[in-house]
Amino acid sequence: MSGTCSASSPGRDHPGERAAADPIRLLAIRDTPLSVDEVFTAVGDAAAGGTALFVGTVRSHDSGADVEGLGYSAHPSAEAEMRRIAEKVIADFPVRALAAVHRVGDLRIGDLAVVVAVSCPHRGEAFDACRKMIDDLKHEVPIWKHQTFADGTEEWVGA
Repeated sequence: MSGTCSASSPGRDHPGERAAADPIRLLAIRDTPLSVDEVFTAVGDAAAGGTALFVGTVRSHDSGADVEGLGYSAHPSAEAEMRRIAEKVIADFPVRALAAVHRVGDLRIGDLAVVVAVSCPHRGEAFDACRKMIDDLKHEVPIWKHQTFADGTEEWVGA
């Protein structure tokens, strides 16, 4: 029957089903506004049947308090840590292409803070790989958030 997987390598015998040779298309820490279109375009791949995109925005509240604004700062090693995480995601999933950008500096409510996209042969893999990338980026990359609240208080997150 056409379209079935071989027993020896289920789902991975066609080159499009394996990870691409160089799937990291874009990784950056930027102090300028981010573009969803740029990140989405970066992960375009003819062998990808699914692309998952995550966009993190600055929200107007956190833990029940009104947020006035926030600033992100990053350690000089942040991009290298993003690359390490991206390489792990690529090792664990059949990623065709991956892109991630994070903003630093002062941001307003509604601004884009982070954009991650991953394309894979199938949608489930793309969802899983994208979630792994953003979750590990938020937990492991040395980027710190300084929030200012409407009541005049402030808080550092991740520091």
